[in-house]
Amino acid sequence: MGRNTRKRRTPLATKAIAASAALALGGGGLIWANYYASAHESNNNAWGNQTKSAGAQVATISCPDVGQKLTNVPNQARTEVAGELANLDRQITDAYQRLATTRDAQTRDASFVQNSILQPLKDRRQNILQRIKLEITRVGGTTPSSLDTLAGCTGTPANQTTAGGQNNGGQQQNNGGQQQGGQQNNGGQQQGGQQNNGGQQQGGQNNGGQQQNIGGQAGNGPVAADFVDITKVQPNVAGKPQTSGNASTGTFTTRCGVNANKNHNTDNVIVAPGVTNGAHHLHDYVGNQKVNAFSSNNTFLQGGTSCQNKNDLSAYYWPVVRVQDGTQDFDQNADGGGKEGNVGKILTPVQAQIKYVGSPTSKVVAMPQFLRIITGDAKTTTNGLANANAHWSCTGFENKVQLTTQYPICPQGSNVVRTFAFQSCWDGQNIDSANHRTHVAFADANGNCQNGFKAIPQLTMRLVYNVPQPVIQNGQVKNAYAVDGFPEQLHKPATDHDDFISVTTGGLANKIANCINNGQRCA
Repeated sequence: MGRNTRKRRTPLATKAIAASAALALGGGGLIWANYYASAHESNNNAWGNQTKSAGAQVATISCPDVGQKLTNVPNQARTEVAGELANLDRQITDAYQRLATTRDAQTRDASFVQNSILQPLKDRRQNILQRIKLEITRVGGTTPSSLDTLAGCTGTPANQTTAGGQNNGGQQQNNGGQQQGGQQNNGGQQQGGQQNNGGQQQGGQNNGGQQQNIGGQAGNGPVAADFVDITKVQPNVAGKPQTSGNASTGTFTTRCGVNANKNHNTDNVIVAPGVTNGAHHLHDYVGNQKVNAFSSNNTFLQGGTSCQNKNDLSAYYWPVVRVQDGTQDFDQNADGGGKEGNVGKILTPVQAQIKYVGSPTSKVVAMPQFLRIITGDAKTTTNGLANANAHWSCTGFENKVQLTTQYPICPQGSNVVRTFAFQSCWDGQNIDSANHRTHVAFADANGNCQNGFKAIPQLTMRLVYNVPQPVIQNGQVKNAYAVDGFPEQLHKPATDHDDFISVTTGGLANKIANCINNGQRCA
């Protein structure tokens, strides 16, 4: 799970994702793009693996993201608070699963969602918020005055989620991740923008009392509108920013494999330390081989690595991609897997390129030991796109088209590509922050770090997948593929995210910085 870009006191178009991020391409070249800033119902039709377009019924549960409001949690309380935040996630998952398994009751009683799901959820969240306040104040901290207002959740129709929707005739308008004037892009635009009044259904009843699911093999997405033929998308990748005389132009590539040994778990030691299944979805791990909810910095140093450079003990992990082709994988009955709507065949990348790049305007300082960075937001479907940092494309199109709110349908002979460009500015003091955001930031549109932040080597990752080509017919998609996620996030492409913990030995962190500062190409 990831939700990490640094909020700025600037318009949304520049604070969402403000950076000039290097996208690593095949053959070692670099181009640049401006990144401004369960019991689920099965689809019992003839295909068995197709997703349906969503109706106006309650599709998901939207709750305020409490963790992002807690920017000043004292260190003494962070472990307890992280545990309570994980409890909030677990409650949302439980409520979503109840939403998915009570469709018949919802058609008979218009107030069922509000009275039987949303109100009990609010009551349970209020109890946890009180415990969070007590943990923080017990050690002398203060909580936001708005904390009490974050208990209530809403039921959201599928066509009003903030990160998925119609693709405007196949034209992707996200300009490589840029939000236009603070508005949601066409791939994620709210349709009508209204709340659904206490979670009641809008737009009438379904046919014959049969509940339409929200698409997908597990009934929680994706839908046809989440896909676009990349050959029909206008180019949207901008050029790189101007390089100054003080630029750090080198690169350092570390080869850590593609997780061929299938090192997986559904934990997230950064956001939910000590909590089993804290991510509610499955991760691929490369690099450090001893990463789970109970790992510590000492554990990382003893963890071994899949990287060729044995001094690189860093943890690189991301949610898996699955093809919803009607099959199941090893975790079909497990938490974080099929029980939470993450279904289908897990795909192992055919390539996984991990490369550190420099700044166009300054030298970089070495990454501190145990620095944590999460890029993107695993909850954009309910949070909106302000912290999204997903980039989807196809081989042969990466220097022309990058998508945030839609998955690409690639032409024959072309593979799907996920690209990540992490935050490249560090506050110079902290290896993490209470909300896992504020200790790092993206550079501005010109490549400069702001507010006293220092440039660090920018981690970029490029994951290539051989994905069976989805086919859309009559508003349905066959052989959909999707990234794993929280069940209520409906497998939207904008929820893609990536996680990193910097762990090095033998002076490797300094070697990476020196290589980049000296303009070398190192591996």
